[in-house]
Amino acid sequence: MKQNVGRTDRVARLAAAVALAILTYAGIIPDNLSVVVYVVAGIIALTGIFRFCPLYKPFGISTCREKAPF
Repeated sequence: MKQNVGRTDRVARLAAAVALAILTYAGIIPDNLSVVVYVVAGIIALTGIFRFCPLYKPFGISTCREKAPF
């Protein structure tokens, strides 16, 4: 897998996953949606950890910086 998630995108994904998990754990998210929100937070966290987003691939999107041609 070629990485397609850059540093800023990665930090934003991990922060969003943590925020969703905290909101759900604190009871701010309704109980009937809690499992769904935990799953979404887990997926967001995994894409941030592995630096690969499968939804970016078909569209050719990459937030990684290009390496210098040295």
